[in-house]
Amino acid sequence: MDAQAIDLVTKNKEKETEKTSWVSWGLYIVIIAAVFLIFRYVIGITIISGNSMANTMEHNDVILSSNLFYQPERNDIIIFRDEHGFDVIKRIIALPNETVEITNGVVLVNGKAIEEEYSIGVPNDMEKVVVSENSYFVMGDNRTPGESLDSRSEEIGTIPENRIQGEAILSLWPFHILK
Repeated sequence: MDAQAIDLVTKNKEKETEKTSWVSWGLYIVIIAAVFLIFRYVIGITIISGNSMANTMEHNDVILSSNLFYQPERNDIIIFRDEHGFDVIKRIIALPNETVEITNGVVLVNGKAIEEEYSIGVPNDMEKVVVSENSYFVMGDNRTPGESLDSRSEEIGTIPENRIQGEAILSLWPFHILK
């Protein structure tokens, strides 16, 4: 083989290597973008801070949430963004246009006591509140006074649907299904 043929083969190999390198970088960028989009819009991972959801979830539990095509329902454990930009996790107690009150430590929705095997503590009484359109009344599972800042507080109030990010579906650490 003469020098010119060797030079041509070498240049072709260099071009193929350069092309393979660009394809690899392009694939890497696409994968990183896909992972970012999945964790931003499809699923979320949240670390619990505090005891407002005890016994269902404890401080430092790691939660997986579903953020895509989510329709809020009663008893769902949701993640929403508060006014200060923090993610908050609570349980939906009442839906839009329903009434909520607490009498003698019993939560009443539309005048009927709701079953709450998941809650601990006895909440303070609360006067009847009407949940506004496109909003949800949420509470922490730990009903001991002072343990959960939720819709019972005027500071929080009902949660507009557009602030709900998704539904907590699974505890990754410790592992268990949330429902």
